[in-house]
Amino acid sequence: MSDNKAKDLIGAIKNKGKSLESEMSFFDHIDVLRKHLLRALLVIVIFTASAFWFYDFIFNTVIMGPKSPDFWTYRMMCKLVAAFPSLGADFCITEIKGKIINTEMAGQFTLQINSCIMTGIIFGIPYLLFELWLFIKPALHEKERKSASGFVFFASLLFLIGIMFGYFIICPLSINFLTNFSVSPMIENTFTIDSYLSSVATLTIGTGIIFELPVVIYILSLFGIMTPAFMRASRRYAVVVILIIAAVVTPTPDMMTMLVVAFPLFLLYELSIFISAGIERKRNRELYGTSTKPKE
Repeated sequence: MSDNKAKDLIGAIKNKGKSLESEMSFFDHIDVLRKHLLRALLVIVIFTASAFWFYDFIFNTVIMGPKSPDFWTYRMMCKLVAAFPSLGADFCITEIKGKIINTEMAGQFTLQINSCIMTGIIFGIPYLLFELWLFIKPALHEKERKSASGFVFFASLLFLIGIMFGYFIICPLSINFLTNFSVSPMIENTFTIDSYLSSVATLTIGTGIIFELPVVIYILSLFGIMTPAFMRASRRYAVVVILIIAAVVTPTPDMMTMLVVAFPLFLLYELSIFISAGIERKRNRELYGTSTKPKE
């Protein structure tokens, strides 16, 4: 065997070794991620089990709250009518029509399980974000760690605000509209409990996820994928997308409800532009010593 062939063979073995090493490293990362996700899943299971203990309060007070005319949102709407009569008497909601029934033999049993799982997921998401942060943190540089140190707090705060907005604003408005909507007086509105729980969960958790928009923009801006200039130029398209999202999140043709949902999304988009601009200014100061990129 010639020297050249021997060198080629040795080089191939070294390259193969590097390839195996990189593959092992990749699977090592997957294993670490799996451990983080398992811990987050354990916390969600604990919250789910705890929900069974407090189920009477969770179901009767929380889940069924938007179906009761004594719900906080309806009482505040009636107080607004008393303070501003020009809103009209219809704005004050004193009755939520529509009957909720169970049509499956195991319906109420699965209802309890599903609602407890939903509760566990809602309370467990902040810890899931914390575990994801622990997984990503070692791969970041010191400056990146400092700049992203409040990721879990702000992401959890935005999710909580979204949950509260969805529960206290979107849910009652949508439920009131859907339970009172009728195409004919001959048709009585009777809803299954699964349909009701699905609507409450979708509107609440969906709004919480949508409120994570500034966090998503922050991450994309750190990687240079999103820029404030692009977001400002795309503002008119963003308005259309936000209105579409609001229409999907609120399953009602009521324009007022859709605008109530769309307004905070507009604010979140503008906040995202502000965050992206701050990251760009910081990056330019580090690269060029000024907050703006020099013209070429």
